[in-house]
Amino acid sequence: MITPAKDIYASRADRGAAIIARQDPVVYAGGSYAEGTSAENIAAFDRDGFLFLENLLSEKETAVLLAEVERLAKDPAIRHRDEAIREPGSDLVRSIFKVHELSPVLQRLSRDARLANIARQILGSDVYIHQSRANLKPGFHGKEFYWHSDFETWHVEDGMPAMRAISCSVLLTDNVAENGPLMVVPGSHRQFISCIGETPDNHYQESLRKQEYGVPDPVSLQILVEQGGIRSITGKAGSVVFFDCNLMHGSNGNITPWPRANVFMVYNSMDNTLEPPKHGLAPRPEFVATRERFEAIKPLEPTQLGSR
Repeated sequence: MITPAKDIYASRADRGAAIIARQDPVVYAGGSYAEGTSAENIAAFDRDGFLFLENLLSEKETAVLLAEVERLAKDPAIRHRDEAIREPGSDLVRSIFKVHELSPVLQRLSRDARLANIARQILGSDVYIHQSRANLKPGFHGKEFYWHSDFETWHVEDGMPAMRAISCSVLLTDNVAENGPLMVVPGSHRQFISCIGETPDNHYQESLRKQEYGVPDPVSLQILVEQGGIRSITGKAGSVVFFDCNLMHGSNGNITPWPRANVFMVYNSMDNTLEPPKHGLAPRPEFVATRERFEAIKPLEPTQLGSR
């Protein structure tokens, strides 16, 4: 009888919280698989767990992307789909998932060589889209996203085997300190927080609105913050932030008049496709976690998105 391999990133199991040293590389194949960004940037990503690139997209491109996201959010046919997630206690759209399939404009963005080649360079392989979404944090009403590691959820609820995925967030509006920008804990990607609690069935239906399971305990979070501090990622529209799947991150609510919007894409290695979820959980829907239908991205050379 073959004994199942021990899960080195066990979480939400029958035990208390724990801090586990990362067992996977941060940069694969020495960052030589593709040419996406400089060696200095790759070294910074390896050290900090994120990379912020200002003004990667032009004003014209960014304006086209923002208009497309706003169109999707207002489209009644989209708003009534399962992919459209509302704010807690509100009818305002919080996120729209699977945007790389719902929109040809955003599908092209997901394949843009300026983005895809950085993901391929860091992950050391061809990549596919594990998840995509447009995030909207409207002025006055945008709610917070509590601290979490994406990998913890993807590992437990989706069966992602290893830390070999990278998130890419394209800023479509100016992100300032006051309107709830992304906050990260530098260096936290090197430690995995095993979380407490038994995952309810169909947890995604609530977690996409407000996450209560798969979040770090206060003591573990305090240790990470004391080690790495907190950095708010602020910058102009058109800037892009890449961050490791295990980086601890979150954001405050937005009570300013200034909305915040971004397009968020998760590139996963073709060598890291999903296995069955942990603890006998049913797989989450395809629009949350790509499992059945995907192919390796063929990067497209940059073109002006608004030139058509």
